[in-house]
Amino acid sequence: MNKEIVRTDNAPAPAHTFSQGIKKGGMFQVSGQGPMDPVSNEYIAAGDVKGQTRRTLENVKAILEAGGSSVEDVIMFRVYLTTRDDFAAMNEVYGEFIKENVPSGQLPSRTTVFVDLPHEVMLVEIDALAVTA
Repeated sequence: MNKEIVRTDNAPAPAHTFSQGIKKGGMFQVSGQGPMDPVSNEYIAAGDVKGQTRRTLENVKAILEAGGSSVEDVIMFRVYLTTRDDFAAMNEVYGEFIKENVPSGQLPSRTTVFVDLPHEVMLVEIDALAVTA
């Protein structure tokens, strides 16, 4: 079974030695995305976890779509936050995004953890695992 690399200009270019997304068989893993604008390649919404969460989820969605998938196909999101204090605000935006993008109402699984992230401005990072077959 061959791997397929997924790449789109509608999400930030990977900054290191990894792919935006990779498909193998029916599995589609989207690498962790942050609150970076894909056009300017600048982090956005400093100090605003709601704005950062929305941008991050839009980046994940763009990669899913570039691979012929959608948020509806996601079985697992992993959310990484820098502080527990941002959980409620992130969860509010996440819930709105899921409601908009999962019309079936079959909610994906999710794990949320609290960590240090690679860039000081980042309050959130999110990755996704989708099944497409």
